[in-house]
Amino acid sequence: MITLKNIYKWFQSGGQRNFILKDINLIIKEGEFVSIMGPSGSGKSTLLNIIGMLDLPSEGTYHFMDKSVYDLKEKHRAELYKKNIGFVFQSYHLIDELTVYENIEIPLLYQDVKKADRRAIVADMLDRFSIVGKKDLFPSQLSGGQQQLVGIVRALIARPKLLLADEPTGNLNSKQGDDIMDVFQKLNDEEGVTIIQVTHSEKNAAYGKRVIHLLDGQVQQ
Repeated sequence: MITLKNIYKWFQSGGQRNFILKDINLIIKEGEFVSIMGPSGSGKSTLLNIIGMLDLPSEGTYHFMDKSVYDLKEKHRAELYKKNIGFVFQSYHLIDELTVYENIEIPLLYQDVKKADRRAIVADMLDRFSIVGKKDLFPSQLSGGQQQLVGIVRALIARPKLLLADEPTGNLNSKQGDDIMDVFQKLNDEEGVTIIQVTHSEKNAAYGKRVIHLLDGQVQQ
């Protein structure tokens, strides 16, 4: 599903290159559940953003589902992202002015899904994740765990083949965190969703079938 070759990311400072990622080579197969671990500043989130097409490397190649990502026009790259990738952020990234229902509906609007179909799909997801009673509330009226759950439902609504999660339980208590990780495990086991998570937690990393360790922007063998 994913092949990264010779991925570098740097920024220029004082005429020198400061490397965030160095020579990353990774293959991730469809249906895998992969955890990326490493200390702060090791490049974990940058790597996840590159995989999620939210950031570009300074150098290297990326194949996603047999397509050479950087050979695509920006419009086609955006289409590839919208159709196949869901992203769960640590800070939720919900839109404060929109209700739970409206936040969850956003990816379907991007995909031009008809109104009646949108209504049915959102209703099904609200029911599945037991948040029907929250649909008319705004993010500020929800707990951290509820906001993260809404963020996950929004990421899943368009049925992505790949789910990316950046410290998905970082702002949650242990019970909420366990609930979220159980949702991920179920998605991977029962629906075959490929999952890549960045985490500091050994406990959360253990949900993955494979752990990738980063240090100073490099994969540790």
